[in-house]
Amino acid sequence: MPTPPRPSPAPKKPSPKKGAPKEGGSVKKPVLFGLVVVLAAGLLGFVSYRVTAPDGSASGTPAAATATEPDPDVYRELAGLARRDAGDKQAQGRADAPVVLIEYADFQCGYCGKFARDTEPELIERYVDDGTLRIEWRNFPIFGDASEAAARASWAAGRQGRFWAFHRAAYAEDAKAKGFGKERLRALARQAGVKDLDRFTRDADSTAATEAVGVDRQEAYRIGATSTPSFLVNGRPLAGAQPTAVFTQAIEAAAAEEANVGSAGDPAK
Repeated sequence: MPTPPRPSPAPKKPSPKKGAPKEGGSVKKPVLFGLVVVLAAGLLGFVSYRVTAPDGSASGTPAAATATEPDPDVYRELAGLARRDAGDKQAQGRADAPVVLIEYADFQCGYCGKFARDTEPELIERYVDDGTLRIEWRNFPIFGDASEAAARASWAAGRQGRFWAFHRAAYAEDAKAKGFGKERLRALARQAGVKDLDRFTRDADSTAATEAVGVDRQEAYRIGATSTPSFLVNGRPLAGAQPTAVFTQAIEAAAAEEANVGSAGDPAK
């Protein structure tokens, strides 16, 4: 009898590459967050264009009203990123404000400066001062070593209660052109009213500063943010230094939604 052919050896299962996500691992949620940010930010960007269209084609009904939106549960998870820590030096507004705007920004970002100078003061006056809005800052340095140094310096200024004064000084019209070298950062701290400049320098160079900035940056990457400024308004993504009207619309819509939930209960439950 002829000898039966030997079965071919089973192919070896390739070993996973170092650093590759494991099957069944928890990688889907960050990817999902990223997709939501891209979709929603693009959608809101289109709405902002329609609202401010130069050709007179703006409509009173936002395009978003007829668009398919992501699962509301994802927005709720994104809204959960608000820290609402009453002692947070990089936040302003009541910890229990119905609306939280989280900003991911870089001190070398021109559009971040535009938002800080042109839009944020109006939002503070209209919504933070009356208790509707809380603004939480996240350091998201993406433009190199100078951005990283400015982020650590802002954290150090915050250790002495002067984060927002430093923020204003660093985003002044001519601040970016002067750079963010060590002596320049110290000058900005002095301008911001930081009292102990030696402590400021130590804090800015500390491991704690590096770690704090790293936590903020990783949060930004985890939700899929790739540019500055990026925002979340009660979990709803908004990209870029949009016109003030886009922010007021988003804040008022979020406040109305929260008021509705508070008076009628969460319809999803």
